[in-house]
Amino acid sequence: MPKLSRRAVLAIAFATAIVTTMPFQVAHAGDMRIAFGDLPGIESIQTLAAIERAKERGVAVDLIVLNDEDLAAQAIVGGQADVGIGTPYTLIQKVGVPIRIFAQISTLRFFPVVNSESYKTWKDLDGQEVAVQARGSGTEAVMLLMAKANGITLGKISYVPGSEVRRNALIQGTLKASIVDAANRRALEAEAPGKFTVLPVDNVSASDEALFARADYLKSNAADVDILVEELMKTGREITENPAVAVEFRNKYKLLPDLGADADKEIAEYYKETTEAGSLALNGGGTDAASGDFAFFSLAGQIEGDPATLKVDDFWDFAAIDRAVAKLGKK
Repeated sequence: MPKLSRRAVLAIAFATAIVTTMPFQVAHAGDMRIAFGDLPGIESIQTLAAIERAKERGVAVDLIVLNDEDLAAQAIVGGQADVGIGTPYTLIQKVGVPIRIFAQISTLRFFPVVNSESYKTWKDLDGQEVAVQARGSGTEAVMLLMAKANGITLGKISYVPGSEVRRNALIQGTLKASIVDAANRRALEAEAPGKFTVLPVDNVSASDEALFARADYLKSNAADVDILVEELMKTGREITENPAVAVEFRNKYKLLPDLGADADKEIAEYYKETTEAGSLALNGGGTDAASGDFAFFSLAGQIEGDPATLKVDDFWDFAAIDRAVAKLGKK
């Protein structure tokens, strides 16, 4: 088993407690229970800051940390949470409950990494085991898409939540092939120079994280949803204009305190790279994001049907981002 960092251990412990109590939680008017389907890390600062700002504007947010996107999606379906974070395209298509994505947070920036002593190219992964974040996640979609593009069939796909957890497992040798975010890719390069190879990923343009909820919740709680979407757009725009703002957000709202002050430099570097890549959604996504997602997740086998014939309204609700853009202006 990979060794977990103190941050991961605390997050998993908290997630376990939440899962145990979730069925007994009851939402009150004006409350918003957000299911976070990952272990929060530096890539989550924009979203966490937007949530804190929504609280300042009167939205009573209860953040439920779950270490699996599937659990977050199930919480929305079952009514144990109101808003989820992830890309639940498979769920939307296969589950009768009307779930809708209502704002894109960021686009995919994942890096397939292999131990160079074992593998060097995509072809070397034919029939081999790989590890991804979760079933139906963007990390799994990237791996499946690139396998298809390179004419190979992956072996066992293991689900290991947490990019930092997968990085640690790669360092320790318990994983030989996985996929990590930009921050943990840089950490691998610094901790073990030359030990790992980053495999190329071409022509991938799709949502990494997005907000989703039941259609009835979006209609009956439009005011609170609008505040969250507005703050998400504003934090994304402010960080894009000046990546160092992410550090200011972290310190102002005391986000991820267990990482220590040393993490500020890494946070600034991460968001500089992220904004240069244009990964943060400045206008909430919209039709362009939906079209890109249809193409990507269909090729990866997570959406059934011809992307050209899929109906955007079956997956997305643009009302909140349209109202936010009308209020804040378009970037």
